[in-house]
Amino acid sequence: MVPFDGSELAEAALVRAGQFGAVFEEDVLAVSIVPRGNVRYAVDRGWLEPGEPFDLNAVVAALHERVTACCPSADFRHSVVGRYAPPGSISTRIRRMIEDEGATMVFIGSENAGHVVASLSSVGSHVAADESYDVVIVRHGVPSRIAALAADRRKQRRPKSDFFLPE
Repeated sequence: MVPFDGSELAEAALVRAGQFGAVFEEDVLAVSIVPRGNVRYAVDRGWLEPGEPFDLNAVVAALHERVTACCPSADFRHSVVGRYAPPGSISTRIRRMIEDEGATMVFIGSENAGHVVASLSSVGSHVAADESYDVVIVRHGVPSRIAALAADRRKQRRPKSDFFLPE
């Protein structure tokens, strides 16, 4: 499952979840929580243009299109909360959806995932703190260059030594 707000990191988390799902033959579900009628929230997340009126159906449709653009095989669900729902309400709704779906792994895109998950200041901190599922925190919008780094290390590595075997 991937909490999806359309941000670059949420998109990266969804792509990574899709890659994981393909390898392990698991379904991917993106979930979006939409505060009803909150134009500022929608504009801040790029769901609406400034000055555009709030249209719940248009917002949900746009989120769904972004989900399928990132991960065509992903399912999509949304839930609507009150206009000024605090992050705690949004994370509670996400956790309830995780539980209802029986998700065993959650991919969270968060740039402020420091060394301690509990220090997150976003919805992700509350979702990541639940111990009933594994959490993958995606902190970079583009995949790291792990393969390139590994190749560099192989070039620098000394040849493997023979193992000591008793005579």
